[in-house]
Amino acid sequence: MRVSTQSVNFAIDAKLVDFIQKRMDKLDTYYDRIVSSDVYLKVENTSVKENKIVEVKVHVPGDEFIVKKQCKTFEEGIDTAAGSLERLLVKRKEKLRAHM
Repeated sequence: MRVSTQSVNFAIDAKLVDFIQKRMDKLDTYYDRIVSSDVYLKVENTSVKENKIVEVKVHVPGDEFIVKKQCKTFEEGIDTAAGSLERLLVKRKEKLRAHM
């Protein structure tokens, strides 16, 4: 799957990009018709510890899923966002199966 990663107000390192790619590739096991995904990483300038925002858009034929999470680390945010996307993709797959 093609994963496009963008960071706002900071430079992203290669380890984080690899982690994101590996985690997003696991979504293919739940729904095999994923076209691409866009990952946006933002850091808010607040005193709150959970200032990392992860927004993931997954493009599938005929639809688009968007999940936004706010966590302490980007890794945690990617994990929780991917978990939510797994549930959404399984629901979509079951719904498509029911109509066939």
